[in-house]
Amino acid sequence: MKKEFKKRILSSLIIIPTAFFFIIKGSVFFTFFLVVFFLATSYEWFKMNKKNLLKFLGVIYLLVVTFCAYFLRENFGINTFIFIIIICIFTDIGGYFFGKMFKGPKLIKISPNKTYSGMIGSFISSVIAGSVYTQYQSSFTLFEVTIFLKNELLYILLILLISAVSQIGDLIISYFKRLAKVKDTGKIIPGHGGLLDRVDGIIFAIPVSYILFKFLI
Repeated sequence: MKKEFKKRILSSLIIIPTAFFFIIKGSVFFTFFLVVFFLATSYEWFKMNKKNLLKFLGVIYLLVVTFCAYFLRENFGINTFIFIIIICIFTDIGGYFFGKMFKGPKLIKISPNKTYSGMIGSFISSVIAGSVYTQYQSSFTLFEVTIFLKNELLYILLILLISAVSQIGDLIISYFKRLAKVKDTGKIIPGHGGLLDRVDGIIFAIPVSYILFKFLI
């Protein structure tokens, strides 16, 4: 267990800064990053599923996610994009650590490791992380400031909604892994499994966030 945990930490220390580099640089760097993301996740999805219809629908969905990610960053600003990614990351981190520490009743059968304590931890850590990022980020656009700072209730609800969608995304991918009878979507990331294992919440949070922000604006 400790060996796997060390692998997770080391992998995260490499992957997260690299991903943020491409996101922050933008332009062709971000486009290249999204193309690699689409190809890698599509490959894992294609390899994991046996039914052609599932393969096709999954790849189409991942293509939609890729375009939503591009337009989310371009239309609503880099800080909005990073804000969403941070919420998803800390939703995952909070769920993992709270679940390990407090354990308790299982959340759902399709993902045996998920607990109610983990779910609560996901919400708590995402709100804290989102709040810290917003308060100490001085370069938000007018739209971002209006949404995140001027209306505290809307701000909290927004974080909780994105966190909830991220957690649901995790469960959905877990369901398909159970259908395919595999533990991980791949082996590309030491200690984590496949890329889809790490972005399962993000690929659902991004399209929902894009639609939500289009509605809000």
